[in-house]
Amino acid sequence: MDAKARNCLLQHREALERDIKTSYIMDHMISNGVLTVSEEEKVKNEPTQRQRAAMLIKMILKKDNHSYISFYNALLHEGYKDLAALLHGGIPVISSSDGKDSVSGITSYVRTVLCEGGVPQRPVVFVTRKKLVNAIQQKLSKLNGEPGWVTIYGMAGCGKSVLAAEAVRDHSFLEDCFPGGVHWVSVGKQDKSGLLMKLQNLCARLDQDESFSQRLPLNIEEAKDRLRILMLRKHPRSLLILDDIWDPWVLKAFDNQCQILLTTRDKSVTDSVMGPKYVVPVESGLGKEKGLEILSLFVNMKKADLPEQAHSIIQECKGSPLVVSLIGALLRDFPNRWEYYLRQLQNKQFKRIRKSSSYDYEALDEAMSISVEMLREDIKDYYTDLSILQKDVKVPTKVLCILWDLEMEEVEDILQEFVNKSLLFCDRNGKSFLYYLHDLQVDFLTEKNRSQLQELCALMFSLDWIKAKTELVGPAHLIHEFVEYRHILDEKDGTDCENFQEFLSLNGHLLGRRPFPNIVQLGLCELETSEVYRQAKLQAKQEVDNGMLYLEWVNKKDMKNLSHLVVRPHTDAVYHACFSEDGQRIASCGADKTLQVFKAETGEKLLEIKAHEDEVLCCAFSADDKFIATCSVDKKVKIWNSVTGELVRIYDEHSEQVNCCHFTNNSNHLLLATGSNDYFLKLWDLNQEECRNTMFGHTNSVSHCRFSPDDQVLASCSADGTLKIELRLLETQKKNTLKVFRDRILISLLWDVKSANERKSINVKQFFLNSEEPQEDLEVIVKCCSWSADGAKIMVAAKNKVFLFDIHASGLLAEIHMGHHSTVQYCDFSPHNHLAVVALSQYCVELWSMDSGLKVADCRGHLSWVHCVMFSPDGSSFLTSSDDQTIRLWETKKVCKNSATVLKQEIDVVFQENEVTVLAVDNIRRLQLINGNTGQIDYLTEAQVSCCCLSPHLQYLAFGGEDGAIQILELLNNKIFQSRNGHKTTVRHIQFTADGKTLISSSDDSAVQIWNWQSEDPFFLQAHQETVKDFRLLKNSRLLTWSFDGTVKVWNIITRRIEKDFLCHQDTVLSCDISSDATKFSSTSADKTAKIWSFELLSPLHELRGHKGCVRCSSFSVDSTFLATGDDNGEIRIWNVSNGELLHLCAPISVEEGAATHGGWVTDLCFSPDTKMLVSAGGYLKWWNVVTGESSQTFYTNGTNLKKIHVSPDFKTYVTVDNLGILYILKILE
Repeated sequence: MDAKARNCLLQHREALERDIKTSYIMDHMISNGVLTVSEEEKVKNEPTQRQRAAMLIKMILKKDNHSYISFYNALLHEGYKDLAALLHGGIPVISSSDGKDSVSGITSYVRTVLCEGGVPQRPVVFVTRKKLVNAIQQKLSKLNGEPGWVTIYGMAGCGKSVLAAEAVRDHSFLEDCFPGGVHWVSVGKQDKSGLLMKLQNLCARLDQDESFSQRLPLNIEEAKDRLRILMLRKHPRSLLILDDIWDPWVLKAFDNQCQILLTTRDKSVTDSVMGPKYVVPVESGLGKEKGLEILSLFVNMKKADLPEQAHSIIQECKGSPLVVSLIGALLRDFPNRWEYYLRQLQNKQFKRIRKSSSYDYEALDEAMSISVEMLREDIKDYYTDLSILQKDVKVPTKVLCILWDLEMEEVEDILQEFVNKSLLFCDRNGKSFLYYLHDLQVDFLTEKNRSQLQELCALMFSLDWIKAKTELVGPAHLIHEFVEYRHILDEKDGTDCENFQEFLSLNGHLLGRRPFPNIVQLGLCELETSEVYRQAKLQAKQEVDNGMLYLEWVNKKDMKNLSHLVVRPHTDAVYHACFSEDGQRIASCGADKTLQVFKAETGEKLLEIKAHEDEVLCCAFSADDKFIATCSVDKKVKIWNSVTGELVRIYDEHSEQVNCCHFTNNSNHLLLATGSNDYFLKLWDLNQEECRNTMFGHTNSVSHCRFSPDDQVLASCSADGTLKIELRLLETQKKNTLKVFRDRILISLLWDVKSANERKSINVKQFFLNSEEPQEDLEVIVKCCSWSADGAKIMVAAKNKVFLFDIHASGLLAEIHMGHHSTVQYCDFSPHNHLAVVALSQYCVELWSMDSGLKVADCRGHLSWVHCVMFSPDGSSFLTSSDDQTIRLWETKKVCKNSATVLKQEIDVVFQENEVTVLAVDNIRRLQLINGNTGQIDYLTEAQVSCCCLSPHLQYLAFGGEDGAIQILELLNNKIFQSRNGHKTTVRHIQFTADGKTLISSSDDSAVQIWNWQSEDPFFLQAHQETVKDFRLLKNSRLLTWSFDGTVKVWNIITRRIEKDFLCHQDTVLSCDISSDATKFSSTSADKTAKIWSFELLSPLHELRGHKGCVRCSSFSVDSTFLATGDDNGEIRIWNVSNGELLHLCAPISVEEGAATHGGWVTDLCFSPDTKMLVSAGGYLKWWNVVTGESSQTFYTNGTNLKKIHVSPDFKTYVTVDNLGILYILKILE
């Protein structure tokens, strides 16, 4: 140290020891590299404040010139300006040519200039943010020596002050742009007296030799004028930095033709001053790597050596430099508190995250709340309301208009105030604005306003709010809010909370659609005791008065929802889904080539990854939940970080598509097994880049694989031609040495994981052999296998059976037959009991007891093939994934308790005045007569019923069986009449004549039976060459029939002769309808055309072309002016009957990824009596405005594939059954 500096320090030693507090000063000196942590500890060990100061000065006296300058600068920054003035004369003269400091890389020239100007030193731990620093320097350069303003603005704790100081910590930049120096003023929130004091101190600093005046300015105007003269005459071409400006009026005091750099949370503060203005926003926080770098510097560790909690802490800090630094400083003092501080962050305990430092605010909550306190009183409450906003969600003005019940312009003005003060962020999207909060602001508001959140419960229970928010962000975010705020919402009404959460969970797959479904109509489907229903009913009644159409589901009280969450994460078929080991997350993959990860409780999306170049067939979590494996048609296997979505590894050694993947169950040494169409199983060690073992033995595609619970054995399923036992499998063995047989035998192979040896083979094909069918002609394809919890048993699915084998004895323990019409798609064993969940080909999922071999429950809800079923790790729930793009979660106990019966879709309905009577058959063969108004059910008889009908006056009912027999039941006395000569095959259609005396039926054969059942034996009308599709009664004892043979015939049922024979189509006639005046009929066909015919002509009046799918149904309007036709692509066309011109094309929407516009085939149509409306059945029900061709309403049934819609004569009541066997009796709300 120079003698001059040393003497100055010794001269004023007593004053320094008496007044300074060492802790803050040492922070600066450590950050500057002139004081070590061990030296800091030595100072701290002194018992009194004066002794600590004496020890620090003693250390400085033994150091160099840089230590003197650092000490001087620390005094200035910490407010000891009088003491710093004592040392000013001793500052060593260090020329700019002395080069850069060995520690910080800053030249002595820069250090001296910044020290004299009071610019704060770098923080104790510092990382560069070059992009922002460069942006600030570029804006300052634009001032070009002329007066002007550069504003750095951003939210609390984003690092504005550090960036401002760093921008001038550049040798060439200072010499070129600001050779007159830099002067730093920490302004903060001030009143007039405080501002005057700041100005006086600045003037004193700029005029230390008192050449301009020996007294301080007495008021702000005088100070402003003094400052102007000093900057122009004594400090030309210098930069004035104003840190932490809050108010525009404060800035006016510095508006004196200077070059000024300022930091603020309110970018509008410069509106009150004149001159060029430039802005540098600091919106984004630190990246993950920068955050980890700061922590590593604080705790003096390599980044790679940081504990796992460090990554979580950075994630919870949301990129805030302030929070990362606060946590780092705390960890430096308490290195064993990683878990503690992570927990405080997660629990939003901001008051506990505090550290004595030079930052103006002691704790994080204080730093953020000060901005809110500065808001105008009339808008503070509006900012409080923003605590309901979700993280990472950008919300348009419209949502907040609903929340605050204000006009759009008023809301935008309020929000702009928040944006200006860095309390809110705004993205411009075309002409609209999208607003969002930083994650830390959301956490802060949520915690601060927790007591006030109870006032917002009413909002969460508002159907209007739910509609507005789900339209924008989907249902998962709202479900998450119901879960997160459950303890608050329950205080208002736990039942209401449960109602709304269940409503969102079960309708999530619909609420994610575009266009957005009518949420009021969905609400009307809730039980009448639900708050959702009450609000929906109230809104519906108001809208009905304005001409809106709504439907009441009058028999919904019998409906039970077994699934507790339905999500639609994909835009195409979902091939596989699985739980994480902790049960908190679900990963799914499918035909849209993506991997999706979402919360199991709420469906909230966590990750969306474009995972492969082709369909993704399988995914699996690792045992420690750190990784997710995916495999694809593109022949690749990929490993992903399950939290960040980063790609960890790519394996591409398979030569064909990879069908399955599964991790070992123990996390100590992770292995991944994969099976492919190249016949091989491969084992992968995640620490290696190449395959660890290749398992030879299968000679056909490997479809599925599973590790045993103890990881000692790997089971694999395949369509194979050999059976090999105890075969040593070497990685060097070539595929072409294997013998491939002609036939395909299903085999389940067990492999020793350690040696990759084949341990056992179980030939499943033998259980399907019979003497009538030769072995070489039998094809059996395996689907999957699943282990019991103890690893002693394995379940295998093939064709329509599930087998349970003993592993040790290789013996068959149980065999479950699922029925002749079902194929098992997938199966899974419960991890804690004897239950198994099985997916079947008819869209159904079933629970079975493997102990008793009995079915426990049906789970119906999917609208298409179910590809995957899987239990949660604790067995309390299970998931199902389907071609219908949805994943459903089911509560195991709730499903097991359900004993509801379901109906077949073949029903008949009679409307009499206000009464509705339904005849139906349930799944346990009972014939039911249901009163649609009261819900009363009369169980009539048990039989193998394939179709049924009621007589017009409800005196009789008739039903046909699978054996071709027909019976009539007299309802008054339960007397049964049976036809002597029945059909040869299953009866498909049956109908009474208007007087109830004659019964007409058709079956899979080509004949129609006419039975005057009270007086004579039945006779048959036989002329069609193929199966009769259906028939319709005409006037004057005429009957219209149509067939797969492409013809339509008109019969006289008295003479039993054909009167007209129309060759209508080259392909199957799928439907016919008759005009109300009985002069015309329509025909539709699989040849994609429809035709209009006159009964008097054998050639069509009009051939209607344009449909791109099979035309499945048609219907004339009541006045016979229009004909509606519907096809298998979900399209409905309305035609002018007189000239055959197309009037309207009713394609409801253009949906994403080519999904059917009507949810499937259009199967039935019916016009209203006034011809103004049309109802259609298909995947769901839709009502159309015939005049405009636009949709008036949609009713989403729980199931799909509606076969028919029964409509009352007044067009006010509708009855149908979906493919889940649920009956819907709907009435128009009036």
